Amino acid sequence: MKRFLIAVLFTLPLTAQPPKLDFDKLKLEILKHFRALVQIDTSNPPGDEIKAVEYLKKVIEREGISTKTFALDPNRPNLVARLKGTGTKRPILIFAHTDVVIQRDKWPLDPFGAILKDGYIWGRGTTDDKDKLTAVLMVFLELKRTGAALDRDVIFLAESGEEADPTGVGIQYMVNQHFDEINSEFALTEGPGATIENGRVTTVNITTSEKVPRRVKLVANGTSGHGSIPRLDNAVIHLAAAVNKVGTWQTPMRLNDTTRTYFEKLAGISAPEKAARYNSLLDPQRSTAAQRYLAEHEPAHYSMLRTSVVPTMLQAGISMNVIPSEADATIDIRALPDEDMPRFLAEMARVINDASVKIVPQFVERPFTPPSRLDTDMYRALEQAAKRVYPGSTVLPGMLTAATDMAQLRAKGVQSYGIGPAMTADDFANHAWHSDVERLSESSLYQFVEFTWNAVAQIAIKH
Repeated sequence: MKRFLIAVLFTLPLTAQPPKLDFDKLKLEILKHFRALVQIDTSNPPGDEIKAVEYLKKVIEREGISTKTFALDPNRPNLVARLKGTGTKRPILIFAHTDVVIQRDKWPLDPFGAILKDGYIWGRGTTDDKDKLTAVLMVFLELKRTGAALDRDVIFLAESGEEADPTGVGIQYMVNQHFDEINSEFALTEGPGATIENGRVTTVNITTSEKVPRRVKLVANGTSGHGSIPRLDNAVIHLAAAVNKVGTWQTPMRLNDTTRTYFEKLAGISAPEKAARYNSLLDPQRSTAAQRYLAEHEPAHYSMLRTSVVPTMLQAGISMNVIPSEADATIDIRALPDEDMPRFLAEMARVINDASVKIVPQFVERPFTPPSRLDTDMYRALEQAAKRVYPGSTVLPGMLTAATDMAQLRAKGVQSYGIGPAMTADDFANHAWHSDVERLSESSLYQFVEFTWNAVAQIAIKH
């Protein structure tokens, strides 16, 4: 009997229901904070995240919670707040970045209007990243309001400067200079989220890994001269040939624990033709046709299989009648988490096979880190939250082909997971991160807050 009771006690944190909230009553407050944050212009550059921090600071301190700010640049601070637990378990960090990137002249409406139209909130930051910022804010406030007894500290972080910010004012600064303030066992932040098909959520993607940006320049040199006299060592010709070679290079396919599980589970819920294609990826000996199909029809899935190599910028010449002595191309490499980059670049040089073209690595301060585990209490809590909020859905662990601020945390040993609201394929493709008509459905926002609450409450509240 004693052994049975001990076993029950150990399983309670994973099976006990988190406290239920009346989310209908919270909708007005959720929408109020979301719209207010979207309406704050935190365009980066220059950032000016201090405006969002001032708003958040007032909201949090009004609940009797103290806050701290840490800033490399006074106009771009990071806000930290903490709810204390018993300390029997290590903290959980819930965070989001406060800045946005924008091409303002491309927007057909006010990007900071947070306009309500057709069941959507329209505006820059509605999916990147003020939806996550609103969700973790509301969860943090409700943990305080309910007076929940916490087994672990819950740390709220609103950080400046998302992952591509070269100034390092956000997560890089916090990890390097103030890691004690955010040191935790688990972290939750942005990810692709759930997928809506035919009016219902079918899959919930939990980001457990991501590819690593590694950029290079291809630099070709030759003899300069007049455009009327052809030269065999024309730098533009050699560069063009090199770009074509690397751009059409099919780098080796390689699965890791995350992507193998992802395609296995995706096959289990797909139509027979798709299922056969995804299953064939699990056997590299018979995956050639499936890879070819994905390259044409599902490029994001194709990218998940390999280190990708994509030419993005070309620069050459000063005049239409002058052969330049130098030409260069920027190549955006997104490496698998276990890629051996010196070996990979040596193979790239072999593919180019041209002594007049040099590969020049560009500085990118992002670490290679192993995927977060699928056997943690946090991952299981996310699975259970998905079952409660999105019944009938399938949880898929995902490797993001883009980048997030989880990389620096994973490098410090923090098991980090990316989450996001439910969207249709069309909305994700045309109205999500960095798009010129970014929007999020109002119903998805409310569901996402509920999903985040269920996961965090499950892992943090004493049962």
